[in-house]
Amino acid sequence: MGKKHEEAHDPGANAQQNRRLRHLHGVSLRNLNLSPVSSRLRGKTITDDEYNLKTTAKAVQNEEARTLHHAKSYDQLSKPEGAPLQNAPRAATANERTGKGLQRPARGNMRRRSTLHWATSNPRARQDKLEAVEVYRMVTSWFSVHHDELEQPIYISEVMQNSMNPSFSFFDLDMSNASVARSDHFKLRIWSKTEHMDDYRILLELDINLRSLQFVGRSLENFHHPLPENCVLLHLSDGIYTSFTDLPAEVQHQPPLTAAMKATTPVQAASFDALLKLADLDDVIQDALHTRSKLEADINKLLAEMPSAENALSRLSLQREDTRTAERAREAEQKNLENATKAKSELQSSLRSRRKVVETLPGSQKGTQDRCKKLDAELQKVQKELGTLEVVSQGQVRRISTSLLHIFPIEPIKNKALQFTIRSIHLPNSAFSDTNRDEIVAALGYTAQLVYQISLYLSIPLPYPVEPNESSPFIRDDISAGIAQRVFLLQPSGATYKFEYGVFLLNKDIEFLMNRSGLRMMDIRHTLPNLKYLMFVLTAGSAELPARKAGGIRGLLRGRLTPNISRRNSEESVSSQTSTSLAQQEKMDDMDDLSNGPVRAKALPYRRSMLRDAG
Repeated sequence: MGKKHEEAHDPGANAQQNRRLRHLHGVSLRNLNLSPVSSRLRGKTITDDEYNLKTTAKAVQNEEARTLHHAKSYDQLSKPEGAPLQNAPRAATANERTGKGLQRPARGNMRRRSTLHWATSNPRARQDKLEAVEVYRMVTSWFSVHHDELEQPIYISEVMQNSMNPSFSFFDLDMSNASVARSDHFKLRIWSKTEHMDDYRILLELDINLRSLQFVGRSLENFHHPLPENCVLLHLSDGIYTSFTDLPAEVQHQPPLTAAMKATTPVQAASFDALLKLADLDDVIQDALHTRSKLEADINKLLAEMPSAENALSRLSLQREDTRTAERAREAEQKNLENATKAKSELQSSLRSRRKVVETLPGSQKGTQDRCKKLDAELQKVQKELGTLEVVSQGQVRRISTSLLHIFPIEPIKNKALQFTIRSIHLPNSAFSDTNRDEIVAALGYTAQLVYQISLYLSIPLPYPVEPNESSPFIRDDISAGIAQRVFLLQPSGATYKFEYGVFLLNKDIEFLMNRSGLRMMDIRHTLPNLKYLMFVLTAGSAELPARKAGGIRGLLRGRLTPNISRRNSEESVSSQTSTSLAQQEKMDDMDDLSNGPVRAKALPYRRSMLRDAG
């Protein structure tokens, strides 16, 4: 508490005597106002002025209560002492003036009508007026510090834009003239203007004596007292001060020593010899500064008296620079000439070689024309063969697609729109909740097998590879990023979302096959309808289907119908081998078509697996 008490008070009379201009480090302004204070002597209250103001709203109010008399002061509104409430003056209504109204008891409290000229204004008008007042009060200001010994200002501050309480940057006056830095008085000029003014004008010009300042505090954080308009705050080394007057400071006499002060222990100060040495050192420094200033003035005078020599040196340096520039330009032009000569010789040699080529051109041109004719004939032949191969390949695709559709028949269900079966097993369209699980697995296995065979025969690689493993088909997703699982089973076991995502990938493969065939999918959720549409387009055509190519891998199965020697007499063995061989032969017949297309290399692993099954 003692520390806070010491910081809130003036440092004392001794500090006042020791204040110098070098201790000033900053200036702040508070409550700037460029409007002059009205000097009109008020003979009545402000409410009386508002009452005398004539406006439209006031006229309407006066029409509503014509017998209401305005009081000249608030004191006249109170009732007389001892008067009953029934005798209190009040305004008469229209019914009471005519005598037709009912008698009502008098009311004791009275309320004065609002007479503000903007009382009936809307909030928008009030806000506009408030903003106009705020803009009018904003001031752009700066200040300058002057001293009587100098013509120029000691310091000029920066400009603070649109502020009523500007706080300027701090500065340091220690490097100023010694006599100025030790002075205890100076002049402060405050320059300001609003946005409606073109030039700055002097708002305040104070002749401040540092000894007559009033202490405000160490900082403004704990200062809560109101400050007057256009208040100037001076930031000194020991705190913040203000000047309510620019009169010189009064001479303060040293108070007599008290008994308590006499009893204190004296503190050792500097000796007279030390102070004398310090004064001598200051004189030497001031003398050196004066000598330096004099030498600077003499040197500047000598330089000003010898303009011809300086001009001659300048001209000589300019000529030398021009000479060096011309020499560099000559060297650059010589280098360009050498490059141009070299380029000329290269162009001449190129021209000679081209002339030789032109001379030999007729013979080579004739040979080139002969080769072009020969290549054109070969091109036409290749194009004809290509057209034939395209027709043949289309027929083979039709035949293979017809065989696949015969193996995996897709038939619609009666009285059910867009519902199909594959090999007489119903596969719903993306709704697997009310369907037998085994039927879904079997239908998806046949669908995956059909999609895999179509992509194999058409030589179209699928974006999501399908592995038709009979009752456990699965599909891979090696494209999508940010997923941990890459393999999805096409059976409703485990997480439902994984199964649905696998069906979605299978539908994306069907969509890819349709796009490669020039078809457009209407709804990706319709698995069998889209596949039926694709097979219908692949098998479409009026020409006769080409015959199956004889031979192939079926010859490898020759002799397999005869049972082994050990079981040759067993009828069950013969019938079993016969049925097995016939089934394998049907598969081989379907796979034999691979030798007619470009997918032979891709079908080789499947052919080898079939051979292993057969043997």
